[in-house]
Amino acid sequence: MPFAVHETDVFESSRGRLEAIAYRLLGSAGDAEDAVQDTYLRWHATDRERIETPEAWLTKVLTNICLNQLSSARVRRETYVGQWLPEPVLAGDRMLGPSDTAEQRESVSLAMLTLMERLSPNERAVYVLREAFGYGHREVAEILDLTESNCQQIHRRAKQHLTADRARTEVDAATAREVVREFLAAALSGDTDPLVRLLTEDAVSVADGGARVQARRTPVIGALGIARYLRGLFRPGPAKRAVTGGSVALHADVVNGAPAVLIAVDERILGVICLAPTADGVEALHIQVNPDKLERITRQWAAAGPHQPLTEIW
Repeated sequence: MPFAVHETDVFESSRGRLEAIAYRLLGSAGDAEDAVQDTYLRWHATDRERIETPEAWLTKVLTNICLNQLSSARVRRETYVGQWLPEPVLAGDRMLGPSDTAEQRESVSLAMLTLMERLSPNERAVYVLREAFGYGHREVAEILDLTESNCQQIHRRAKQHLTADRARTEVDAATAREVVREFLAAALSGDTDPLVRLLTEDAVSVADGGARVQARRTPVIGALGIARYLRGLFRPGPAKRAVTGGSVALHADVVNGAPAVLIAVDERILGVICLAPTADGVEALHIQVNPDKLERITRQWAAAGPHQPLTEIW
C-alpha cells in the first residue's frame, strides 16, 4: 500500500517509546534498534486502514518480535564466553525512556537489566510494560494474548523473582562525579583498606568481555576480594600499556542512571565500570569491556566531547 507522510509521522512519534521498551526487554541497544526497524517494516507492509489504535498495534508487534529474540538469546547466552552484562548507555540516551518514577529509573539500571535475565520472556514483558510504562493488566494481556488474570499472576511472579533489599541511591551528574572520584581515589591508592571501607561487605563485581577481551569469567564476591581484584586491575604495567596503546584517561559520567567510570584512550571507550551505590556503600560493580557493547556509548560520548578526565593512568 502507498505509505503516506502522516503514517511515517505516526510511527516516528512512537519510535522513542518503542526503543525504550525494546532496550528493557533485550538489554541491548543494537538489538532494540533492530527490533524497532522490524516493527517499522511490518507497519509499512500492513493494511493500516484496519488499525484502530496505532500505538497499541505497534507495541504488540514490537513486543512479540522481542519475545522471539529473547527465546533465541537464551540459547546464545548458554554458550556466551564468561559473564553476560547488558549494553550500557549514557544519560540522555532515548533508549532509557521515561524516568519520572523510581520504578522507571530502576527498570533500566544495569543491575535490574541483569536480574531480568532470570525471568521467562513473558514475565519480562509483563514486568517491563507494567512497571516501566504503566500499562494496565488488561492492556498487557491484550498485547501478549493472555487473560487478564493470567497477566496478574505473571506480574506477581516476576516481582517475586526480582525482589531484593535494594536501596539504590539516586544520582545526578555532580553526585556521580563525587562517587566516582571517591571510588578512584580508593582504587588507585595501592591499598585495599580504602576500597573495603567503600564497598558493602557482600558486594559483587561482574565483568563482561565476551570473546573479544580478557575479563574475569566468574563474579568476585565480598569487599576484600573485590578490593584485591581492583588493585590488580588498576596496577600499571607494560602489558596493559601495550593493550591500550598508551595512557588511559578515567572519566566520571552517569550510565543507566548510576555513577560510572569511563575508561578511555583518546575518544575511544575501552571499558565502563558502573557502580551501584547504597546508603551502606557500593553494593555492585558492573564492568563492561566487550567492544561490541561499547560502540554506541563511544559514539555518543565522543560527540559530546571534549571531556576533562579525573585522572590518567599507565
